[in-house]
Amino acid sequence: MGAPLDLFAAVAPEGAWTVSEVTRRARAVVEVGLPPLWVRGEISGFKAWQSGHWYFALRDRTSQIRCVMFQKDNRRLPAPPPDGMQVFVFGRPTVWEEKGELRLTVVELLSTERGGLWQLAFERARAALAKDGLLDPARKRPLPLHPQRIAVVTSPDGAALQDILAVARRRWPLAEVLVVPTRVQGDGAEQSICEALALLGRIEDLDVAIVGRGGGSREDLWTFNSERIARAVAGAPVPVISAVGHETDVTLCDLVADHRAPTPSAAAEAATPDRSDVLAALSNLGARLARGLATRAERTGQRLERTFDRLAAAVTLRLERDGHRLSAVSGRLDALSPLKILERGYSLARDADGRVLKRVAQFPAGRTFRLRVSDGEVPARVVAS
Repeated sequence: MGAPLDLFAAVAPEGAWTVSEVTRRARAVVEVGLPPLWVRGEISGFKAWQSGHWYFALRDRTSQIRCVMFQKDNRRLPAPPPDGMQVFVFGRPTVWEEKGELRLTVVELLSTERGGLWQLAFERARAALAKDGLLDPARKRPLPLHPQRIAVVTSPDGAALQDILAVARRRWPLAEVLVVPTRVQGDGAEQSICEALALLGRIEDLDVAIVGRGGGSREDLWTFNSERIARAVAGAPVPVISAVGHETDVTLCDLVADHRAPTPSAAAEAATPDRSDVLAALSNLGARLARGLATRAERTGQRLERTFDRLAAAVTLRLERDGHRLSAVSGRLDALSPLKILERGYSLARDADGRVLKRVAQFPAGRTFRLRVSDGEVPARVVAS
């Protein structure tokens, strides 16, 4: 057996220790004896307070330890860890004096799963967007062929903006590029981007928008994995081109945008036509139009010529038919002519005034008249009546 416990030797000069003195001394001993360290365990009883602080227990099969992760440290993480997740935490062991509990003040938290909390948060947000149909390719809008006004939502101080402006001016100087400034990382970036996207609806005659930034670490680009920003992009009134980071970086903003560009420069190329290509197309169109007009004029001339030939033939035929009818009528009229009757041996008597004498009473003795025969007139006089 060990040495007997001397109850009186453990008494302080001032008497028995108070609870506060014990917990204070325990805290000092723990903080001096245990430096900051990595601990592995399972999240249990997670609670996020309105202050932004996280409280949870870290446990294994036989033990657990209470943990706190303050808002200034946990705000760097994309999402809170769910209960049951295996994690690595780095923290400072201490004693919570008010409760007399051993506690770990966590400053870093990593999931043991592949991708960790970042991938977990990404998949959760992606599933929510897919559920609402925002990842459906059928809802993506086509980009305008010849935009006149382009909005760029990005940092006014970043290299991405200069790349976009340079490419747009070179390819399609007719377009007006409007910069909608916003923060692209850090505190307040999510709210700033959402407010910038909301301004797109107030820009008159806007054709297309580019949203993005240059490259960076996963943490730098994480703002564009915000579900709130992704929904704002999907709700934009015009087609949106997303250009976040480099080609290997894929964000939720890229997935919901109408077009994803691997870089800001590529986004500007997607938004604008190349003026040299447009001029070449116009030249080709002009040549095709000229050839088409020439062909059309030639065909029209040929049709007019064929029509003229048909018309001339129809007129000739009509004249021939009318000539035949006229000859027939002329023959009938000639047959009825008095001259034809005279040719058959008849004659016609007329007085000096040219009136036709048709009755015997008109021929008294001694009257002179003219007798019309087939080949002329003969003077005559009545000898006796």
